Amino acid sequence: MNFNEIITNFISEYGTTILYSVITIVFTFLGTVCKNLAKKYLNDKTKQAVAKTVVQAVEQIYKDLHGEEKLNMAIDSATEMLAEKGITVTELEIRMLIEAAVGEFNEAFKKTSATTEEITE
Repeated sequence: MNFNEIITNFISEYGTTILYSVITIVFTFLGTVCKNLAKKYLNDKTKQAVAKTVVQAVEQIYKDLHGEEKLNMAIDSATEMLAEKGITVTELEIRMLIEAAVGEFNEAFKKTSATTEEITE
């Protein structure tokens, strides 16, 4: 038997098995990449939603707190809520998310106040 016959026999006998294995590996890799991307996207959306909810709740519940105290309360609450969902977050990340939510909250409040002033004039 020469080399070409050995290769031909090997491919004819094991070619489909090897092809199925390669296809399985490729699709498993693609599935894992897609899953990780989806998880990251969903975690980011969840983090933003939790930050908004916490900011609104802290504004309503802790009216006697101000500035840094209110921020610390929001950070603690958001971190705890995210931990319950199995989402890890750094202190800097949660601080930034909360500051962004506060900015959005304040912007909405300013628009509401401006609209109310226009109506009363």
